[in-house]
Amino acid sequence: MPHSVIEKPTVLAPTTFNVEALRNDFPILKREVHGKPLVYLDNAATSQTPQQVIDVFSDYYSRYNANIHRGLHTLSDEATAAFEATRHRVKAFLNAEDARQIIFTRGTTEAINLVVQSWGRQQLAAGDEVLISMLEHHSNIVPWQLLAAEIGFTIKVIPVEANGALDMTAYRALLSERTKLVAVNHVSNALGTINPVKEMATLAHQHGALILVDGAQATPHQQVDVQEIDADFYAFSGHKIYGPTGVGVLYGKQALLEAMPPWQGGGEMIKTVSFDVGTTFAELPHKFEAGTPAIAEVIALGRAIEWLEGVGVEAIGAWEAVLLEHATAAVSQIDGLRILGTAPHKAGVLSFVVDGAHSQDIGLLIDQLGVAIRTGHHCAQPLLHHFGVDATCRASFAAYNTLEEIDTFVAALNRVIGMVR
Repeated sequence: MPHSVIEKPTVLAPTTFNVEALRNDFPILKREVHGKPLVYLDNAATSQTPQQVIDVFSDYYSRYNANIHRGLHTLSDEATAAFEATRHRVKAFLNAEDARQIIFTRGTTEAINLVVQSWGRQQLAAGDEVLISMLEHHSNIVPWQLLAAEIGFTIKVIPVEANGALDMTAYRALLSERTKLVAVNHVSNALGTINPVKEMATLAHQHGALILVDGAQATPHQQVDVQEIDADFYAFSGHKIYGPTGVGVLYGKQALLEAMPPWQGGGEMIKTVSFDVGTTFAELPHKFEAGTPAIAEVIALGRAIEWLEGVGVEAIGAWEAVLLEHATAAVSQIDGLRILGTAPHKAGVLSFVVDGAHSQDIGLLIDQLGVAIRTGHHCAQPLLHHFGVDATCRASFAAYNTLEEIDTFVAALNRVIGMVR
């Protein structure tokens, strides 16, 4: 089908990361903010979207907009084929064993809530323990707290070292026969710390526990292999990997998913419905995909993954490491600036505070100079409070950012600090 043929991104020389050519795929990067060229450094919150992904929506709604799976007409058949093609692309992207292990959700948050409400409600009991790291986003804390308050299991926190790395000695000590699950992010959204999730999975499994990995911040920067990690559950979001908002993925080991009850009821997730004998449920993956899904968004997610793989995830990660090193060296020269998160293994996130300057003031003023950064607690309040702060400034990098943009950011930051002190 013509609409399922995915365009290749701008071709990059294999030995050179041609960021200027790549930027041509992103129309938003041509705009100005307050009369200044946009420097977008809020990628850990949401990455920008290439034209190839944007085009999916026009194509879908103008040529084959229809509901999927249940229709026999041509448009439904075409939409279903494109939708399920993304499931197979995600399978390959994560190196999952089977496409049935790929569940489409609204994002990482919904994926985690699915595990909490389906697996957790069925498997956890009073006296059990769930280990959660200090580095977690609220979406991997609050759902577990809500269920713990209801059921009575205990949440234990894996601490961090002064540089923002997980304290693996403490992690080993916390694991016990009472541990049922470890919930940890692959990469910290607040500090950029890359966690040793493969080692953590091995240790968890040695104690009979499962591991849930929040991969929202990892998938844009590094190749993820769920089989190599031996993750029991792995989640990520489309809008972090140059795709649309409102769509994400939960991967789970097949035996676990098959044993878990449905979380939401409705159309598509059933096999039979009867007032007399009750309801039987569909097989994987449809058991967990109730109702009409975000069809265009899922298809666009497939296009985003193909764009990402066409550029090369490892090449992007290497380029972001160059950007991070350049930015870290530059801001380290600013008097009174303190970087939070200096772990030896980091993704492209630079989180910092400035003596005598409130992060919100910096964020508002630097925006007037065309630079977009994130300020606040980054949905990681326990982590920031651990470091004695309520908020930080966070610059986060993506494939399309340049060294010149880093220089513009640092110059703007110096100017703003001079204004607020």
